[in-house]
Amino acid sequence: MNQNRLKYTFILSDLLTAAIAWATFYYFRKVYVEVVPFEISERFYLGMLFVPLFWISFYFFFGTYNNLKRMYFMKILLYSMRAFLLGTIIIFLFLILDDKIPNPSFYYNLLIALFLIHSLITIIPRLILTNYIVGRIRKKQDGFKTLLIGGSKKAVDIYKEVEELPKGIGSNFIGFINLNGIDNDIANQLPHLGHLNDLESIIDNENIEEVIIALDSSEQERLKNIIARIQGRDIKIKISANMFDLLSGSVKMTNIFGALLIEVNDEIMPYWQFVVKRFMDIIASTIAMLILLPVYIVLSILVKSSSKGPVFFLQERIGKNGVPFKIIKFRTMVVDAEKTGPQLSSTNDSRITKIGKFMRKVRLDEIPQFWNVIKGEMSLVGPRPERQFFIDKIAEREPQFLQLTKVKPGITSWGQVKFGYAENVDEMLQRMKFDLLYLKNMSISLDLKILLYTVVIVFKGSGK
Repeated sequence: MNQNRLKYTFILSDLLTAAIAWATFYYFRKVYVEVVPFEISERFYLGMLFVPLFWISFYFFFGTYNNLKRMYFMKILLYSMRAFLLGTIIIFLFLILDDKIPNPSFYYNLLIALFLIHSLITIIPRLILTNYIVGRIRKKQDGFKTLLIGGSKKAVDIYKEVEELPKGIGSNFIGFINLNGIDNDIANQLPHLGHLNDLESIIDNENIEEVIIALDSSEQERLKNIIARIQGRDIKIKISANMFDLLSGSVKMTNIFGALLIEVNDEIMPYWQFVVKRFMDIIASTIAMLILLPVYIVLSILVKSSSKGPVFFLQERIGKNGVPFKIIKFRTMVVDAEKTGPQLSSTNDSRITKIGKFMRKVRLDEIPQFWNVIKGEMSLVGPRPERQFFIDKIAEREPQFLQLTKVKPGITSWGQVKFGYAENVDEMLQRMKFDLLYLKNMSISLDLKILLYTVVIVFKGSGK
């Protein structure tokens, strides 16, 4: 069963069980708490319509429907109970607390009843579906398209270890790519798909869902380069564990039937925080564009009068997962500023107009990007988007830079706040350290802190 069909099955099941649970609770409340005859009223119909829709929205908010094929018993149980508890409290506060009942102590009975009825009715189909998914994977009837990186004896050992497990872990090998040489044993068992240089194209062409890297974790530099090239894609990355990893406790098992593989944790922050972050982006950007309308008009006049050319400057940048988009800024340079090829600006750049220098210092050239945020191409806070030309140059020296494309780029960033505009590749590498630090500690609270620092820079005019 593919991911989309599985998602729709879960959603349909949750809609049905939420409706049954609400009808059961409504009957319980009328007959056993309020002690009145059960009657189907307009309020009952409204509840049957809106309560299930609330629960589905709530489950989306918690990321319940993400990667359902990778769900297992304890994970779905944890996700479900957390959502049931918080969702029950919200429904109780908005739909039940203002009801007139014979005794205030009945509120506790209603709250407990709502939680138990909804939880029990909803969790049973979920566990049945999850058990079905896990069962198919363990029987090796389903799984994930897996690419093995490495052609040495170590790759052979990993392949055999995974294939000989009595219960499948979901790794359906479709082939391998070699790092250096190719062991005849692996070549006889798996298709050779190419060399490491072809990694990205092979992943795209074969729709790879999982990668296992047959290298010792002690080969830090090589591992770092390979992982950096893969991260940012919706792919699970695993590397083989050696004795040092086992003794140091760096191996975390999520499947007791699995092979000794380290799973690279690619989760940046909880899904619900991404939802809140997107909500904040849309609301704040819409308000900002309305409030700043007079500023837009004044700056448009100043830009137009400062030099010949358009008011706005459009340029292709690389967004999340390497998808290009057109960034919009107030033009701060003369027309044809890059007629000799891509160039970074400098502090005393003669191509920058007089009004452009002022706008760059207080970051006003960036404010049209609120439109990019509303469109979903950018976020308020995130690593600054770069052009492919400079991404390639930086990645040659530091492949970790590619990790910054795991998230949406931002109008402002930790690197922009702490370092400012970069004038060359060396400075871009220095700024990258701050953005990587942001990536590893990403949270709503950190975003708010960066936004606060950005406002301070704007008012002080201290931007570089």
